[in-house]
Order: sequence, then C-alpha cells, then structure tokens
Amino acid sequence: MAKNLKLKAARAELDYSQEDLAQKTGVSRQTINMIERGDYNPTLNLCLSICYALGKTLDEIFWKEETRP
Repeated sequence: MAKNLKLKAARAELDYSQEDLAQKTGVSRQTINMIERGDYNPTLNLCLSICYALGKTLDEIFWKEETRP
C-alpha cells in the first residue's frame, strides 16, 4: 500500500493531530497513523467517518491516481 499523503494533508489543513482525528472517528491514534503510512486498509465505514470529520469526499482522500505508461 502507498502512503496516504492526502489524508495527512487534509488533517493538517484543519490543524488536527492524529489524536484529534482518532477521537472524531472513534479509533485509536495508531489506526490513523497506520492508514497514513499505508499499513492499514480501513473499512468503508471508517473511510466515510474520516471524510466526514475532515469535510472531504472519498475521492479527495482515498482515490488513487493511476499513472499510465
């Protein structure tokens, strides 16, 4: 999995720490950290909770840009 830099950037835009976002979404700070590092594949429900907390869409946070040769 690739790092989720979009999640980290959206969180930083709101000046949220990983702990702040974790509390808003009902998960641990370690879970947010693992998602940002690309070490954890969140459920759709968690993705939606994260997007709601950040005021973003699924596409804005979790859509992978495909690069074509």
